[in-house]
Amino acid sequence: MALDFARRGFKSWTKAHASPVTEADIAIDRFLKQRLMAARPDFGWLSEETADDPSRLSRREVFIVDPIDGTRAFAGGLPDWTISIGIVRDGRPVAAALAEPEANRVFAAALGHGATVNGRRIVSSSRAEVHGARMAGPMAMLERSHRQGAVLLPKIHSLALRMAKVANGEVDASFAGGQSHDWDLAAADLLVHEAGASLTGFDGSVPVYNRPKPTHFPLVCAGSGLHRQLLDERR
Repeated sequence: MALDFARRGFKSWTKAHASPVTEADIAIDRFLKQRLMAARPDFGWLSEETADDPSRLSRREVFIVDPIDGTRAFAGGLPDWTISIGIVRDGRPVAAALAEPEANRVFAAALGHGATVNGRRIVSSSRAEVHGARMAGPMAMLERSHRQGAVLLPKIHSLALRMAKVANGEVDASFAGGQSHDWDLAAADLLVHEAGASLTGFDGSVPVYNRPKPTHFPLVCAGSGLHRQLLDERR
């Protein structure tokens, strides 16, 4: 559906905080909600493009969805956007699927069963040194590592993809500024941890999902050795 919109064109507009949204976001959100909630009617639902229903807070299991993560890239004809679906149980992700349509890739993970891309098992980078490490994220969060010889990668518009690339060993470390949301992170979080990497705040705490306000503190994502070093540097 998303690729069809991308190829034939679509309407777009802005919503709160000058954030872009397109016809594709809305159409895919409706499709996913109908399909997924029909399969699991007892689950809660949280999506960037659906009005928040506080009843989700009383549900043990919740779908957390971003119909298009990286809408600016999608609207601008760039390839680095994704479709993100996570299932959260008791505040942490237990199943995840992240589609990268332009690259014909689907990342998937289940708690305790590892992470895959197109069915192939993936593992994160074992690099433990900042020097030479490939990093992505907000420039302000990369400056210290850049001074130590890290290689700064071009912007990856989809935050979920930024983290998934760490899970797949394509990126050694990624950062997220404050005010990221559950739908940006839930699926990628599980992919990262099932691939042997870590995604935490700078105090080492993991994100908790399905809270009344679904926003998050600044985050760092990396393989275990590099992750520890990045946390130590910023404490």
